[in-house]
Amino acid sequence: MKSKHDVLIIGGGPVGLSCAYYLLKSGRRVTLLDANEIGRGSGSGNAGHIVPSHIIPLAAPGVVTSALKWMLDPAHSPFGMKVSLDPNYLSWLLKFVLACSEANVLRSIKPLNDLGQLSAKNFAQIVAEDKFDCAYQEKGLLFLYKTEKAFHDGQHEGEFIQKHGIPVSVYDKAKIHAVEPAALDDVIGGVHFTGDAHLNPAVFLSLLKERVKSMGAELMNGTQVIGFNSANGKVTKIKTTAGDFEAEQIVLAAGALTPSIAEDLKLNIPIQPARGYSTTMSATKTMPSHALILGERRVAVSPMGEVLRFTGRLEVGNYSMEPNPVWIQRIENSAREYLRLDEKLDVKETWAGLRPTTPDGMPIIGKSPQHSNLIFATGHAMLGLSLGPGTGQVVAELLNGQEPAVSLSPMRLDRF
Repeated sequence: MKSKHDVLIIGGGPVGLSCAYYLLKSGRRVTLLDANEIGRGSGSGNAGHIVPSHIIPLAAPGVVTSALKWMLDPAHSPFGMKVSLDPNYLSWLLKFVLACSEANVLRSIKPLNDLGQLSAKNFAQIVAEDKFDCAYQEKGLLFLYKTEKAFHDGQHEGEFIQKHGIPVSVYDKAKIHAVEPAALDDVIGGVHFTGDAHLNPAVFLSLLKERVKSMGAELMNGTQVIGFNSANGKVTKIKTTAGDFEAEQIVLAAGALTPSIAEDLKLNIPIQPARGYSTTMSATKTMPSHALILGERRVAVSPMGEVLRFTGRLEVGNYSMEPNPVWIQRIENSAREYLRLDEKLDVKETWAGLRPTTPDGMPIIGKSPQHSNLIFATGHAMLGLSLGPGTGQVVAELLNGQEPAVSLSPMRLDRF
């Protein structure tokens, strides 16, 4: 048995690293472990968008109809599903379909907005205070549209989001080409969420990892959790490939792997992986000047200093982290429909990662309903990076017995 730890964090992605950062700042001693390499998991290859504007959850009215339509156009569909009769998967799908309602959207907006705003403020503070050189830019997120219908829908969504205090600007054709010279001539308009930001996630996470190490965290790469022992409403032992651990407090921030890691805890944790892809290339001659979403194709574009990244696709139920070359090519093809790109791109990296997705599209943050010394910080879907520093702060506050800056009651595990 290893010596007793103060706080043991399982999972070294954006959420786990952010929890470590804020717990260390509050004076706690932290051990952070990851089955692979801390800071190099699914969070490192994503779009790097910091999006407090994303206050509408994944489970919303019309999503099921859109998904069925997309699946009739498999060559361009931003959405895919694994075919499986696994009971957990089928139960998740049913819960997801039932959650695609206006009631779910209205229930989710305030918690997502509060956590998103806190997180965006914390990103700006971390980057400034710790002098992180990670291509961080506060230039907003710009949606580009090529068809009247999609542009109209985008404006309608923008108006809805603006009512909740999010700054939004709508651009006609002349304005969109003035603000985004990389857009092709047939882009007819755009919607700009001006309070958003973006950065290079791999560089940010690498710097955050070094920062928590310098603050005294014990970092353990290649350490897989293989089970837990519990007694009297507490987790008494964490079993890992590096031996058994005891800890005063445990934070489970293992993303899409949370349900399999937590099997011994006998809790219902309805999380499915949603695989996404990215392709990263050297800077192009005409670099986009903003972080973009290509409206009709749902592809994210991220200029990150010396490199440019395209990110897309949401494949529910797939645990493979192997990039599918067909989809990498399709994502590039989609980008070419909107942007002036070099004839031949100098591709540096292709990637696939898993987003931990709950049926109602809200994260799971809060104490275990059955274990007084266990806190969950997982289920952020595509917003793991974006909501990381906000989640880190509220987890530290909760663990230290303080009132969290954001109400966590809508994010409790026992809502399911």
